[in-house]
Amino acid sequence: MPDFRKLFLALVVVALFAGLASAQVGLSTGVASGTAFTCGVTNGAVTPTLRAEGYTELTGDIVIICSGGFAAPLGSIIPTANITLFLNTTVTSRLLPTATAANASEALLLVDEPGSGLQGYGPGVPQTFCGNPQVGAGPGGCVEWVGTSTNTLTPPPFNTGVPVSGSAAGTTAGANVFQGVTSGNQVTFYGIPVQPPVTGGLTRVFRITNIRVNANAVTAGGSVPGSVTASLSINSSTSLAITNSTLTVGFVQQGLSATGTLLTSNGSVTSSTAPNLAQCSSASITSTSSSSTSPVGVLQFQENFATAFKTRVSAGVAQQNIPGTVYNSESGFVETLVTSTVSGTGATYTAGLADYGTRLKATFNNVPSGVSLFVSTRDIINDFNSSNAAGYPGAQAVLVIGETAPDSALVVPTASQTGTFGITQTATGVPYAPVAINAATGNGLAVWEIIATNPNQIDTVRFGLFLAYTANAAANSPAPGTLSVTLSFAPTPSGGAFTSATGAAASSTLTIPRFSDSLDISKNVASIVLCTTPLLFPYVINVNGFDTGLAIANTTTDPFGTAAQQGTCSYYFYGSSAPTTEPFVTPVIATGTVYPNLASTLAPGFSGYMIANCNFQFAHGFAFVSDVGARNLAMGYLALIFPSTNRSATEALNN
Repeated sequence: MPDFRKLFLALVVVALFAGLASAQVGLSTGVASGTAFTCGVTNGAVTPTLRAEGYTELTGDIVIICSGGFAAPLGSIIPTANITLFLNTTVTSRLLPTATAANASEALLLVDEPGSGLQGYGPGVPQTFCGNPQVGAGPGGCVEWVGTSTNTLTPPPFNTGVPVSGSAAGTTAGANVFQGVTSGNQVTFYGIPVQPPVTGGLTRVFRITNIRVNANAVTAGGSVPGSVTASLSINSSTSLAITNSTLTVGFVQQGLSATGTLLTSNGSVTSSTAPNLAQCSSASITSTSSSSTSPVGVLQFQENFATAFKTRVSAGVAQQNIPGTVYNSESGFVETLVTSTVSGTGATYTAGLADYGTRLKATFNNVPSGVSLFVSTRDIINDFNSSNAAGYPGAQAVLVIGETAPDSALVVPTASQTGTFGITQTATGVPYAPVAINAATGNGLAVWEIIATNPNQIDTVRFGLFLAYTANAAANSPAPGTLSVTLSFAPTPSGGAFTSATGAAASSTLTIPRFSDSLDISKNVASIVLCTTPLLFPYVINVNGFDTGLAIANTTTDPFGTAAQQGTCSYYFYGSSAPTTEPFVTPVIATGTVYPNLASTLAPGFSGYMIANCNFQFAHGFAFVSDVGARNLAMGYLALIFPSTNRSATEALNN
């Protein structure tokens, strides 16, 4: 159990009430202190940074520490108060409805740090849930009395003035866990028992936890983060003075780094342009030869601050139910006593427990028919050699079946799991799986979940991206176009599980966490380009009684098995009296045919050179220069063929 909790509580009490550093929590001796009953509000441990993309971000705890007051007689009913938090954005804590409160939520108020192990009576008693959030410990609810206790502690507690349940003569500890009722940007805890601690050496502590908010509605960016603020209001039948009733409970920054989240070529950016992949040149990915494995690049996700990537629950923690502990996970204070089962689906949710760890999504757009994409099932090192080892000290992630697939089905994929993922192994040992592409939209999706993280450093996770297709230029397959990828957290509205409106509101059925699409990061992956043949005609003339005949042959019909292709050629003239409107585009030149024309028709009065770019392979050109009628001077030459202008797939990928 972390020792810092004891130090933290002592420091808070010192800051708020001088001389109370050795106080016990949650007792009343029955002796009047002679001072007013006062409460101060403070942050509980740390003020976290929230992801600006997040709809369900966990704020920091709010702690109310009270002292003084006058003793109530033994056997009397403890008075109650309604405690309401008002936030500057919508509260999205999971709804756990009850028969009397449809908007009861996972937001909890704990009295006197039960189960924390701190000194005093309150921390030593078990967590006891009041199951009537609409009235709490008020009339008709879990009423509490000032009583005695047989609880034995070291050091022993005072024997009088403890909150008990059942009756005025009861000895069972009263309820100390209360459920909040949400409405828009506020959450109210009804009927909270407020018993003054009385003696100067004692305090009463109320901790509010599991407050989730729509951080996406809070402006964030630049050097000054956005802020989530909470204002506290207490309505009580007794006089209760409060100091510092408004707090900052979260700072808002973009969770994914806008510069570090990108598509790289083996981990390093080499250019600002996506590679061109030739339509007529097949790309393949196999497990038999490293030379035929075609990695297009590395999908890199980098967090913008050190706690943006989170596991579902904190590693090595049996249960996250120690008040005041910072867990750095998607789950908050997990209270198994507070659950709700959804009618119709039978799904049961537990207060504070997230559905999964941080998920990272790559949405592929405009994938041409005939192109297959594959991604690594694990995070990898830069050069595709292998997945990160299990002992890797940074963030790790595994492929999951979808944005909102239950975490109970999460497994670390292996090469043998072909039934679920279609996983194969590359020659270098990286397991990869195909990305399902929607034929109608050309979109595909890959999602990974964080299974390990280091909250003390900026984490980066990388996944291999592979592309394959069979060239069929004659059928115009794959179709020319630019593939792109959108990198984001998951799930988001684009996945279809919720809309931006429902995702940004409290829900009893939507999964946690969930995110907005508003800060997604898009990059170009690659462009499928036509296979062209550029031709240079170094001398073309149509002056002084001379003319030039120009002919281009489409020789894709041959006895060598070349795929028959057809296409147009674009003519560009450079020199004296070049046409002002360019290029001249030929009609479609069918395979096995020749397209002839004259310079006098295409560029009257021209003298210089011409470049023709034909969008099919194996174009060949011939020029014939002569005086009119070829009576005195004539010459012919073959056009020169430029090297291919298709750019290498290893060139830079980020636009």
